[in-house]
Amino acid sequence: MTDPVSRTILLLDIERFSDRDDVEQAYLRRMLYDITDRTLERAGIDETRRLRADRGDSVMELIDANAPVTALLRALLVDVPAQLRAVNRMASSSAQIRLRGVLATGYVAVDKHDGWVGTDLNNACRLLDAQLLRAALSERPHDFALMVSDALYTGVVRHDHPGIPADEFHPVGVDTKNGPMRAWLHGPLPSGHETAPTGTVGSIGTAGTADQDHRGTGAGEAPRVPAQGTSPESRPAPGPVFNFNGAVNIGGSVVAGDQHGVSGGQVTGDVNMGGRNGGDGS
Repeated sequence: MTDPVSRTILLLDIERFSDRDDVEQAYLRRMLYDITDRTLERAGIDETRRLRADRGDSVMELIDANAPVTALLRALLVDVPAQLRAVNRMASSSAQIRLRGVLATGYVAVDKHDGWVGTDLNNACRLLDAQLLRAALSERPHDFALMVSDALYTGVVRHDHPGIPADEFHPVGVDTKNGPMRAWLHGPLPSGHETAPTGTVGSIGTAGTADQDHRGTGAGEAPRVPAQGTSPESRPAPGPVFNFNGAVNIGGSVVAGDQHGVSGGQVTGDVNMGGRNGGDGS
């Protein structure tokens, strides 16, 4: 197996592929390859800068990390919908092609059997299979729904490059068998789904659950907990603390030596501090 290498990951999948007969599936696969090739060419990414894996109803592209991601995003947002419109305009109802797409970044290794290995790739595939992305495509009047990974949004999309409107991407939570993932959906959310709050990861159909709110306590500071059986209101206020040096005469008794931390008691009578007598200690 080769060492993991940083790649841009592009996944495209045909909607309702298994519902078609063999002739229609062959046609749809040919259209998928044509659309993918034209999109990458228009983004300035030739065949020497990418690897392709065929997954039947989908195609997976590993793209050189030095290839321009902004150009690829613009092609996905503009060229892919235009190509789909042109193809579907001339196709019969049974040959209409609609695509789900995911664009992500991460590290991928290639084994001796030309298999691709990498957690980032696995996560991109889970986004492609997300029910939220399927629901988004089913409600779109056009024929393409795109989701990008959180890392790609942070590194590229949010900077609002020309032709890549950041405000058209919405944070979403995606449930997977390995737990919730955060991603960004281009275009309107499907009905019944809410935007995940910034900084959280939620599940499909709900806004993300926020982390515990630590406002009012310092970082790493444990909250103050009342003693068992008492409440803050019922506990007495702490008494004064006195530090005495020398002999102290309390209520007629003499306490000799240094005394520290006498609190909560009542002192009556004359107090002799440091050998002086007097009620005010002067």
